[in-house]
Amino acid sequence: MKVSNINSLVELFFKKLEEVDNTKSFLNSLKSERTIYSWKDVSERILKLSYKLKTLINHGDRCLILSENNPNWLISDISIMNSGGISVPIFTTYSDNDYKYILQDCKPSLVFVSNNSQFKKIKNFINLDEIKIISFERIDVNCLLISDIFKENLSEKIINKKLTRNMPACIIYTSGTSGNPKGVILSHGGILANCEGAYDLLLPLIKKKDPVFLTWLPLSHSYEHTVQFVQILIGAKIFYAESLEKLLMNMSEAKPTIMTAVPRFYQNLYNKININLSKQKGLKKRLINLTVELGTKKLKKTKLKFSEKLIDFVCEMLIRKKVKKQFGGNLQAFVSGGGALDQKIGEFLNSIGLPTLQGYGLTEASPVVSCNIPGNIQVETVGPPFRTNSVRIAEDGEILIKGENVMLGYWNKKKETDEIIKEGWLHTGDIGVINKEGNLKITDRKKELIVNLGGDNISPTKIENLLCLNENIKQSFVYGDKKNYLVALIVAEKNTNEEEIKQFIENVNKNLSLIEKIKKFIVIFNEFTIENRMLTPTLKLKRKIILENYKKSLENLYKTN
Repeated sequence: MKVSNINSLVELFFKKLEEVDNTKSFLNSLKSERTIYSWKDVSERILKLSYKLKTLINHGDRCLILSENNPNWLISDISIMNSGGISVPIFTTYSDNDYKYILQDCKPSLVFVSNNSQFKKIKNFINLDEIKIISFERIDVNCLLISDIFKENLSEKIINKKLTRNMPACIIYTSGTSGNPKGVILSHGGILANCEGAYDLLLPLIKKKDPVFLTWLPLSHSYEHTVQFVQILIGAKIFYAESLEKLLMNMSEAKPTIMTAVPRFYQNLYNKININLSKQKGLKKRLINLTVELGTKKLKKTKLKFSEKLIDFVCEMLIRKKVKKQFGGNLQAFVSGGGALDQKIGEFLNSIGLPTLQGYGLTEASPVVSCNIPGNIQVETVGPPFRTNSVRIAEDGEILIKGENVMLGYWNKKKETDEIIKEGWLHTGDIGVINKEGNLKITDRKKELIVNLGGDNISPTKIENLLCLNENIKQSFVYGDKKNYLVALIVAEKNTNEEEIKQFIENVNKNLSLIEKIKKFIVIFNEFTIENRMLTPTLKLKRKIILENYKKSLENLYKTN
């Protein structure tokens, strides 16, 4: 299948359906009510739901999806597009204000909800006389049940052939580290272009083993939303994980070959593995250290001596094989996106047998721009740009992107659209360079830079990532704009000794420049969470909200000697 000839995401699914054995398992839920849907099952449900939706919505109507990950999510998403609507996925972890704002902003005519728990989040902000509800389970109001729709006889098969690549496919609201979320309008062609770039990347992996994905990241996230169409393109088998807490157990069952997640997941994984490894003693500990040392050498393309090759073979058999088995035994690649992955974490995971590819993108780019290539990983970079988009660096170092993957614009926000897209180039707000091998390296975030009293630009994210390498530090927040030194807010594990934290920070400071060193800090034990609005749904720090809560305490650090 030539993706460049495909007109829409709907066409992508039905073209793939012609190529695969439609009795083959496609969507699998690992949640309490276990379900297995074949390609045929999914196509029949899409056709029935599309037929129903045609009687309920008009062309271009917005249709919200508020649900946890499950097979009905993908079925609803494709059915909305097939019936001429625009899919609007929203996070299950938004605040009341976010739900209210989004409903008022995009004015949906129909809402899909998974259950009563999700419906309660929006019921105060919708008029049931104007908005139709389709639920995956019974809820407190009269509505259409998706299971009833699936039982109906199909009198007409609808496959929308009027959709074109430049039409809106979905509106995905950015989680927003400040202010209200913005609705990013992505086209069918934009997501298809991303699928084409991802196919190039994954081709070496899918040739080795049939692709199996374990999905944990919310499908309302632009990254995972696009990944589901990549999964369709390569004919993958998809498992929906139960929860983050049960992820490792789910991996043993699903045995994924590829898995996508955000940096926070890999940071937690790094800390957990490190805690387990630190308990080892004697020869085993020595062998683990050699595994990391030799694995890092190979990653950096350093030629191993003959004796090192022999030791590395032993490490492969005794250490890396066991590590891989804990993750199902078939893992060919972790793919990290949605934020910066610390280089040390990337090197560690790759060296112990968990190939980790760091990518880069943003919702406004559908979302992937570049990614490391299997077998040619440069962990300090986010890999080469996809051939389906162009990347250049502006005079001030800002990364600019042009291509079909660039959004059509922000919903109802022409001024903001014109500010970010100039002469076809998307201004990302990220600072970076392209190295001699053609790989993109992100160095800073324009808006998040701390500018100290001396006028120096400092990246807080870089320092925060280093601080979180300590297993007793859950999260950190670096502060110091217009100040003569930096301070930090440390979210620590309970019962952590403050003196240990101090010693660790002193060690971190040894590897930082003078202006980057942390001079003072506060230890707190209440985490930044989505619920307290200090994290976005994609687990990024909401710096503005954190400051509202802790600015006084941070400012006090500048008053004491």
